[in-house]
Amino acid sequence: MDILGTTLRICVDDLEAAVAFYEDLTGSSALRFERGGVSVAAISCFLLMSGPESELEILRKVTATIAVKDADDAHAALTRVGARILAGPVPTPVGRNLIAVHPDGSVFEYVDRTLPSGR
Repeated sequence: MDILGTTLRICVDDLEAAVAFYEDLTGSSALRFERGGVSVAAISCFLLMSGPESELEILRKVTATIAVKDADDAHAALTRVGARILAGPVPTPVGRNLIAVHPDGSVFEYVDRTLPSGR
């Protein structure tokens, strides 16, 4: 599995204030989208999330987001070494993702940028 990078997941109460801070800190602009009732802003290596506490409670259980070349390859590698796949790979606004629990109990999201043909 080719790991391309890691994104730090941060749940915030005030998304606008957090976006302003992280855009200023990194010199990058936010890529914004909504997912399951949660507002998300991706800025450099930070993924800011804001929304209902019931949704954030679930998101806080994910240790980090790991960018991979291909979610299917990640699925195969994770399964081979004993990880348990909770979800995916499924389409996202920018590619595909899956959620896996490692044998030590850590939960990670794996994402790729593979878009369906025609997009």
